Order: sequence, then structure tokens, then C-alpha cells
Amino acid sequence: MFRKGKLRLALTMGLAVGSMSLGLVVPAVSGAAAPSGVLRIAEAPNATPNYILPFYPPSQCTVTNTSQFQQMMFRPLYWFGLGSNAGLIPSISAGNAPTYSKNNTRVTFSTKGWKFADGQTVNGQSVMFFLNMYKAEPSNFCTYTPGLGIPDQVAGASAHGNSVTLILKSSVNPLWFTDNMLAVITPMADAWDRTASSTNGKCATGAYGAASTIVNCKNVYNFLNAQALKVATFTGKMWQSGVDGPWKLTKMDNLGNATFVANPKYSGPVKPKIKTVKLIAFTTSQAEQNQLQAGNLDLGYVDPSVLTSPAISPTRPGANWGPVASRYNLFSNELFSNNYMNLNFGSNPGAKFLNQEYIRQALQQSIDQPAIIKNAFKGYGVPTYSALPPLTPISESAPIKNPFPFSLSAAESLLTSHGWTMQSNQLVCTSPGTGASDCGAGINSGDKLSLSVLWVSGTPSLDTEMNAVLADWSSLGISTTHATDTFGHVAGACPVAYNKSTTYDICNWGGGWLFAPDYFPSGEPLYLTGAGSNSGGYSNATMDKLIKQTLSANVKLTAYGNFSAKDVPVLWDPLATGTGEVSKKLHSSIGFSSVLDNFTPEYYHF
Repeated sequence: MFRKGKLRLALTMGLAVGSMSLGLVVPAVSGAAAPSGVLRIAEAPNATPNYILPFYPPSQCTVTNTSQFQQMMFRPLYWFGLGSNAGLIPSISAGNAPTYSKNNTRVTFSTKGWKFADGQTVNGQSVMFFLNMYKAEPSNFCTYTPGLGIPDQVAGASAHGNSVTLILKSSVNPLWFTDNMLAVITPMADAWDRTASSTNGKCATGAYGAASTIVNCKNVYNFLNAQALKVATFTGKMWQSGVDGPWKLTKMDNLGNATFVANPKYSGPVKPKIKTVKLIAFTTSQAEQNQLQAGNLDLGYVDPSVLTSPAISPTRPGANWGPVASRYNLFSNELFSNNYMNLNFGSNPGAKFLNQEYIRQALQQSIDQPAIIKNAFKGYGVPTYSALPPLTPISESAPIKNPFPFSLSAAESLLTSHGWTMQSNQLVCTSPGTGASDCGAGINSGDKLSLSVLWVSGTPSLDTEMNAVLADWSSLGISTTHATDTFGHVAGACPVAYNKSTTYDICNWGGGWLFAPDYFPSGEPLYLTGAGSNSGGYSNATMDKLIKQTLSANVKLTAYGNFSAKDVPVLWDPLATGTGEVSKKLHSSIGFSSVLDNFTPEYYHF
């Protein structure tokens, strides 16, 4: 999911607020006092929720929309992540653990029988509603990968009471299928099974894969998707009838300011102890910091540019910002994520350059990650140089070595050895062709190595990072033009498949990818040819083969990780560990940081 995203786009400097668990089992709260108080949480700059349907297309696949908005109301079948643990948390999941049989071609699971706000039981039909819609509209779901997993690998699906059975066309790796396929399912209420002309769309109740079900679900999707983009509908009866989580949305405006209240009908564990939660929108980190200084927030963030002391380590804060230190504690945490700039391999002017592996490698080798972490992030960051998040457990992959440590001289040699010559401070192709020492296919004699760059506005540390990168590229003779825009506009512009007219060559939405709901970081939504969140249109047969090997058997991700570091499908970027601020009046026995960047305010109290 773009980070800043459960897409998972997310803003690098955005606040990571969630919960920290001492173990996998979270006890239910019984006999608790009525919730009270108002919790005020700052949204990241220019990153406001704008889509409510938990069946979300790649263009709306952001942490802001999913982990930090939708999941407060609509609980996924399986809940992943508390504190530093990115794994499955059975005790707070709406579904019981799946079982695999018949050589991992049959999957059965059941729901726990929670209730939607309108009284309907969260049952097998609620799951089938999601599965039927996925079968009808696969390309409109964020992590869809053609031919793999749900729905393409499902030969049949059926429900009886609270139980669901899936029959698969071939054997799967249970770890992958649970973490990346079942994990995307959000049970949906019958109240949503409707069209503009009917309150019974017959999507939830249809037979899986039947032609009539597909037609009905397409009609339902078209209606729901149109409503899901209209903020004015978010607090309406239809959406709020389908709430099965601990929070109901009561107020929201087009700026992104949202008010939630504790859901008295929430039947899961960990009942809210706070009555009201307000998500507060900002266009810049400066505007948010002004509200911190005034004491008008309970959870917020500061941009590292204002800190005068560096981090002790990436996740151990140094001295807090003076103007807020009396009211707030500074915290930081590493996410189960990596960071990158997206590359456009489409029909844009710079695609002929980016399609050359050696040019991508030279661009990568001239990104000074240690200096960016030190100077832009004040030490609150870790380097990334592969498709695997730095927190990938050793049980899933051996450590990945950096094949392109920062070296401008090495980057220069890569370029000049492939037919580029410096002329008036600009690299010019003087050896066209496809030989080992030529510029490469599609590049003509006299072509200048020039790229257009787009990134998110409103965050000083990101501006510092990008200006440093462009300066190093310029020193090599690579010319660039650049622009900045809001997170929403940049997130919409980056995916080539959804914006054929985009002209950017390199796009930085400020955060890369948070591995949620694809919790097993095998990369199929991102780097397989034609995958739903393959934003730049990258395609490589070796990459396809290495990824697919990990999906059918329990194969480690090491070979895939090493190839992603070498082939550079995106430009790997340092991952900020965040500089969050929490009011000294706010308490929680389970902490205030989450490795999956989700909001779980039901754990907090004043």
C-alpha cells in the first residue's frame, strides 16, 4: 500500500500512531467505565482521507485511507500488527485462523460472529460480498495480481453460516496466502449491497463466479465507488450501518477533518475508553507545529528540520523541540516498510533512459542515503536498498547487501562507459546503439540525459532530501525539471496505469510502501508484470520468476530481494522513522507507536 500509505502510500514524516503489545493476546475489557474525553490527532500534511469503501483501487490505496481511517470503522477479517509486531493478532481479528488441506488447495475459515452497527451478524455472507465484488472487479482492487491468489486462483468459494471455504486451482504457500490474500478481505454489510435504483443489488448473495453475480456486483461496485468518493456521504446511514469496528464517523468535511465517536455496539475486544476522536487536517508541517505549540493536539508530529539535537539512534529520540517539550514527549519507530521514488516506464519522454538498467543503477548510486538521514532526517531514518523492508525477519530472508553504495565517481563511470559524454555540464549520448558500451535502445545520438521529477509539497525535510538528490545528479550532468504538489495529487499522478497522460519520469509521494495488507513482503502487487500496484509499469522476466517461486512454496525471499537491489525497479530511498509527539496527559499501557502505522485509539485514555 502506498505509505502516508495502507497502500499503501504514506508520508515519510507523517505520524505513526498505533499500539504496542507485550504479546499476541490482547484481553477484552469488561465492565469498563463509559468512554470520555476528546482525542485530537494530526493528519500528515496534505494527506487527508478521501475514500471510504474498504474495497479500494490502487489510486486510493493509501495508509491515510485504510489503516488510519477505514479500519477504525470497518475491521478486516484478520488484524495484523501491534507495536513492533507486524504479525497476525488472532485475539483482535474478526475471523478465526484459517486451516489448509488437500495439499494446500483447500482453505477454510470462519468469522467470530461480531455485529455490524445495524445488527447484522458479520458472517460468511459478509465475506462472500467482498469475494464476489473482487471476482467482478479485480483490477479495481489495490493489490490485485493477475493470475495469482484471490480471485484468479480461486476455483470456487462458498459460505455456510459463519464459515467460508475456498477451493484453489493449485497449491499455495499458506504463509503467503494468509498474509497477502486472506488479509485483504474486509467483511461487508448487506446495507451496502445496493445500486442507484435498488436496495438489493444481489452481490452479497450471489454464487461465486456466476455470470449473473458478476453483472450484479459490477453494478453495486459502480454505485458504491461513486459514493465512496463523495465525502458528504461518509457520515450517512448507508456507510455507518456497516460499521463493525470500535469507532463511528459522525462528522467530516472536504478538508479532511473527521470526528469519530465510540461505537456502543462494537462486539470485539478492547472497547474504547475515549468518547470522541478528531482527525485534524493540515496542509503543511508548519501549520501543524503551530497547533502543537498552542497545545491544541494530543498526537502530532514535528518535522526533523526544527530539531536541534539528532536522534540517539533511528528509533531512540534525542532532545525534543523546545517550544513543545513541556507538553509533549517525542517518540519514533521504524515501520514494516521500505521507501522509494517511483519510476515511470511508460510513454513519457524519460522512459527510454529509465528502461536502461545501467542508468537506473547510476541514479541509485548517486543518492547519498547516509547524508540524507543525517542532514534532512536528523538521524531519524534507516537506509533502504531493496524491495524488502529493513525489518524483514531472518526467517523470511537473509540480509540483503547494498550493491550500490553512494559514489558519484562510480555513477559517472557507469554512464561514460555506456556512451555518454559531458558537454557544457550536460551528459549527451555520443555512442548510440545497443552494444555493451553504447547508450542503449531508443536513445539517439545527441540526446541529453534529462528527467522530470515530482514530489509532495509541505514537508521541509522532504524538500531538503530532494534538492540534495537533484544537486548530485546535476553534478553528473543529468539535468532535471521538478514540481511539487499535494499528496493526493501526487498519489494520483504516480500510477501510470491510472493516469496515462502523466509526464513525470520520477515521482516521490513521500513514503514508499507499507506492507499492509500484503504483510508477507513477496512483492507480487508491486513488481510483477501487470500487477495492480506496479505503479511505474516495470516488467522483468527474472523478477516475475523469483517472486512466483515464493508464492507456491515456502521459499525464502533472499534471491528476490537481491535481484530487486541490483535491477533497481524503483530508486531506493532512506526510510524515515518519524518524529511523533504525544501529550504528556495521554496514557496507554501498550504504547503509542505501530510498526504498521495504524490508528488504534481504543487503547488510549487520559
